[in-house]
Amino acid sequence: MATFEMPLEELRHYRGTNPCPDDFDAYWAAALAELHAIDPRVELIPSEFQTPQAECFHLYFTGVRGARVYAKYLRPRNAAAPQPAVLQFHGYSGSSGDWMDKLPFVGLGFSVAALDCRGQGGRSEDVGGIRGNTLKGHIIRGLDDAPENLMYHDLFLDTVQLANVVMGFPEVDAGRVGAMGMSQGGGLTLACAALEPRIRRLTPMCPFLCDYQRVWEMDLAKHAYEELTDYFRRFDPRHEREQEVFTRLGYIDCQHLAARIQGEVLMAIGLMDEICPPSSQFAAFNKITAPKRAAIYPDFAHEGYPGFMDEAFQFLAQL
Repeated sequence: MATFEMPLEELRHYRGTNPCPDDFDAYWAAALAELHAIDPRVELIPSEFQTPQAECFHLYFTGVRGARVYAKYLRPRNAAAPQPAVLQFHGYSGSSGDWMDKLPFVGLGFSVAALDCRGQGGRSEDVGGIRGNTLKGHIIRGLDDAPENLMYHDLFLDTVQLANVVMGFPEVDAGRVGAMGMSQGGGLTLACAALEPRIRRLTPMCPFLCDYQRVWEMDLAKHAYEELTDYFRRFDPRHEREQEVFTRLGYIDCQHLAARIQGEVLMAIGLMDEICPPSSQFAAFNKITAPKRAAIYPDFAHEGYPGFMDEAFQFLAQL
């Protein structure tokens, strides 16, 4: 067991450190009301990549702030009945990736939608429009503005809009939709299933965006979380606003959303992970009240886990 973390038995009972804002539920109720008032203006454009088994499309829809958001969308050709679907979310700064790695799910009869997070490595539009620093990183973007202007407020809602769009397609059975992702994708998987409770199965791997204050207190605000350290060093060097800062980050902390998840969960956690430390992940996992199981890898860090993608594929295939 990694010496930088608490023992596994304590991890199984850890409930998080980062404070939750008092108006957290009202915040997300207002966010969802804002989203549901938007006409998504869905656009499907056939892709240059096609296969005999899959129809492949560039999918565009409108999210909050009027941003046009992009996803790759694939569906089986000549499907006879509504089919299950899976939503895929990528790691921090990445993109939806190549078409071909979605084809195994299409071969099972699934539709697949892979999101490009706004402002990151893909095609989604980042419309900006916040006050305060935009120096570095999406966690702190909007931190000095109104809470609803936090960047991940918009990104979390993009996952919900994608789910709603896909669930509305005639070829998709809205009662058989799953979600998956690693790192940032794991955090977005949790957020999506919490804010769109019709998600029936989810397989987050080493989720990012959980228990920010715990990460900082462990002196692990580096790599993906380094913007937290940068923020304090530049904008609050004496930590006079520390409680305020972490409370505001609580609006976009997946551990506080986790209890809303209704779908069955299979989460992978590496106990040597110093990028998204195990305790931050367990803070979210331990608050999930739906059926759940943790696949624990004692000797692995923030990386691929042998056998887990096969297990996740079979778990989601049961949809």
